[in-house]
Amino acid sequence: MKTLSTLRVATNPVRSIALAAAMLCGAGLLQQAHAQFKAAPSAVAPAAPSGAMPAPAAQSAPRIYLADAIIAVVNNEVITRQELVERLRQVEQRMRNQNIALPPQAEFQRQMLERMIVDRAQLQLAKELGIRVDDAMLDRAVARIAEQNKMTLTQFRSELERGGTPFARFREEIREDIIMQRLREREVDNKIQISESEVDNYLAAEQSAAANQKEYNVAHILVRIPENATPEQTAERRRRAEEVLRQVQGGGDFAKLAATYSDATDALTGGDLGWRGPERLPQLFVDAIASMKQGDVSQLLKSNTGFHIVKLAGERTPSVMKGGAAVASVQQTRVRHILIKTNQIVTPSEARRKLNELKQRLDNKAATFEELAKLFSNDLSASRGGDLGWIYPGDTVPEFERAMDALQPGQVSEPVESPFGYHLIQVVERKTDDVSKERQRLIARQAIRERKLEEATQDWLRQLRDRAYVEYRFDNADSRS
Repeated sequence: MKTLSTLRVATNPVRSIALAAAMLCGAGLLQQAHAQFKAAPSAVAPAAPSGAMPAPAAQSAPRIYLADAIIAVVNNEVITRQELVERLRQVEQRMRNQNIALPPQAEFQRQMLERMIVDRAQLQLAKELGIRVDDAMLDRAVARIAEQNKMTLTQFRSELERGGTPFARFREEIREDIIMQRLREREVDNKIQISESEVDNYLAAEQSAAANQKEYNVAHILVRIPENATPEQTAERRRRAEEVLRQVQGGGDFAKLAATYSDATDALTGGDLGWRGPERLPQLFVDAIASMKQGDVSQLLKSNTGFHIVKLAGERTPSVMKGGAAVASVQQTRVRHILIKTNQIVTPSEARRKLNELKQRLDNKAATFEELAKLFSNDLSASRGGDLGWIYPGDTVPEFERAMDALQPGQVSEPVESPFGYHLIQVVERKTDDVSKERQRLIARQAIRERKLEEATQDWLRQLRDRAYVEYRFDNADSRS
């Protein structure tokens, strides 16, 4: 049986802390195991003033509370001490598993409470806009997570609950994650505009740099500037960022300082952005690391969001660039499929049973793939014998593409689940072809969008947080923002 440290769940960067509460490992994003604190939960200290630098070395002795209490009000909803204690317990375990040094307790609590406030504000806005995720969609998402971990749903549920995470709570966290992703698609993704001149400039730059293209392992610390900040607030945040930079330059642990002081959503993963090509980094970071060597830390960088400190943890020259226009050729796959959609009448088990019967007929040469697709497929491609034509990498959903890539020409898959239902997939042939100009422009447009998206998301989250009414309620303290 797998331990929970090996479980996988797909997440998005912004919600990484929220899904850390699920105590699962996200493919390359989260690694954590279920565990319980042996000590009783500590009190939640009030957030430090915006310009204050908490003393990392000073940690007060934990205090035990026997009753739950409200520690923050976000617009018209509350966050309780017990909610915060649970989140702290779960994320601390993840950080220990990733060997990330824990920040001072008071600062750790402040960071976590702030992320819970931002999550709550997003969910409230989504509710106002009518963004919902029904149980059927949620069931499919959870089933895919179980499948990714090579477990049945029953095994997956048992493993979760054995580790201390109630299945009902896990489901609701996944629901919230999907809701927030949809909200960001509406409020951020769909509003990013890319001009043709930007595409032209990107392609020209990629062509000149293709021979020396690299990927960078980058970490960063963000000290956020409030929306419509006064000159005094900006100067205060600059002093805070300069103090953090002095600690980094003095040999301080970058990951621990990020977890302690960074206002970015990846703070509690040490500010790690992972390996990225320059097309997937903000231009501000690209310009800074151009003159840096591995291990170097930048000077203070200023953007509309705030002040940044960037560390170049590593660099490499990949054998094949992905997501950039420097790719000269690409493998294409001609594929066909039979799709059985699931609904209130056709259950997942019924869909799999039907496809297994069809595959047996194919194995026995009792029918051709085209004949069965025309008779049984629920896809528009049925009239063409299930033929989807030539497929580029990234054209299909990940579940379909993984199964397709594992097949040899002429081979038929076992039933494969995707968000659309269950498929039988047959690879007809493969070829390597030059990327067309249209395709190059599409890839360039996607790369530019990804570069803009991170900064736009951070800016949108900042605005959402600054516009929310937040009241902190601590022992003998009451503050509003």
